[in-house]
Amino acid sequence: MEEDRHEYRGTDITVVYDSNRCIHVRECVEGLSDVFDVSRRPWVLPDAADADEVAAVVERCPTGALHYERSDGSPEEQVPAKNTVRATPNGPLYVRGNVVVTVPDGATLEDTRVGLCRCGHSMNKPLCDNSHQRVFDADGGNEEMWDVPAERAEDTDTTPETLTVTARPNGPFHLEGPFELARGDGRISNHDEAVLCRCGGSENKPFCDGAHAEIGFSSDD
Repeated sequence: MEEDRHEYRGTDITVVYDSNRCIHVRECVEGLSDVFDVSRRPWVLPDAADADEVAAVVERCPTGALHYERSDGSPEEQVPAKNTVRATPNGPLYVRGNVVVTVPDGATLEDTRVGLCRCGHSMNKPLCDNSHQRVFDADGGNEEMWDVPAERAEDTDTTPETLTVTARPNGPFHLEGPFELARGDGRISNHDEAVLCRCGGSENKPFCDGAHAEIGFSSDD
């Protein structure tokens, strides 16, 4: 979970970019091209649009590669009203909510948006780095599911309990805490605990079936 942080300061908002978490989903570029344009340097110009517009597009980044800091007194990003996990077609697990990710060496990542590797080949485990494009084939949920804006905790007066995601050594993700799961077959279910595959070999994706032991999955590769 190495970080490569860059800041782009504007008058009312600063955009923070971690290149190690970016997998080029292009929500930013397609959402606000005047601000986000990879063909120029700097590629982020926060003052090219209203700060509220910039914040809204940043919050669409599913991996948490983009964040923002307000300097105009406006609210910072709010925690979604519920924790959600989405298994994307041939791609990562997108996790949103009150999320804490832990790895075997004790490092933690606290965020509202995270993209987790489920193909087993990322060089930045447990985070996705787009390696799935080379090696992974797995069903995902309906794409329309992730187009719905997340309801924020401030809208409902509730903040969800912490969803702790533990990346087990050479094994699966262990999720503890309430969350909604959108599976590959389109079904949506609610859980307080689950064990999800991160080696890419399970025959019961997104759930773990023990395949990591058979294929010799190493979380250190």
